Amino acid sequence: MSGQDLGHDTSSSNGNMSKTNAAANDAFSRASDSVRETAGKAKQVASSTASTVADQVKELLDRQIGSGANMAGQFASSARLAANDLDQHSPVMAGLVRTMANKIDDYADDLQDQTVEQLTRTASDFTRRQPALVFGLAAIAGFFVFRTVKSGQPTSSSSIQPRQGSEGPWHTN
Repeated sequence: MSGQDLGHDTSSSNGNMSKTNAAANDAFSRASDSVRETAGKAKQVASSTASTVADQVKELLDRQIGSGANMAGQFASSARLAANDLDQHSPVMAGLVRTMANKIDDYADDLQDQTVEQLTRTASDFTRRQPALVFGLAAIAGFFVFRTVKSGQPTSSSSIQPRQGSEGPWHTN
C-alpha cells in the first residue's frame, strides 16, 4: 500500500468515527429527552394522586366531624333525660346537668357545619389568644396520660422479704 492509500484510509476511518459519535450523541439525546418526559409525566401523576388522596382524607375527616357532632347531640339528649330524672330528687343537680346539656348541644350545632380547615384555624387562633390556657391544658393532659401509662405497668416481682436460714435474716427474691 502506498502512503497515499494509508492517508485515505485514516480520513475515511475518522469520518466513520465522527458519524458513529454523532449517531451515539443523537441517540443519547433522544433517550435523555424521553427520560425527562417520562419523569415529568410521573411527577404529574404523583402530584395528582397525592392531591386526590389529600382531598379524600379531608372529606373523610369532614364526615367524621359531622359524626362527632351527631354523637355530641345524642349525648346532650341523654343528659337532658338524666336531668329530667334528677328533677324530683335533686333539682339543683338537674339544673347543672341541663345547663351542661345545652352547652354541649350548642357546641355540637357549631361543630356540625365546620370543616377540618376551619377547626384547625379556630384552634390556632385560640392558641394565639390563650397560650397559657392551652399550655396548662396540655400539661394536665400529659399528667393524666403519664399516670394512666404508669398505673398500667406491672409492678416489679422482686422484693425483699424476711427469711430465716443460713443466708441471713433478709433475702431478695
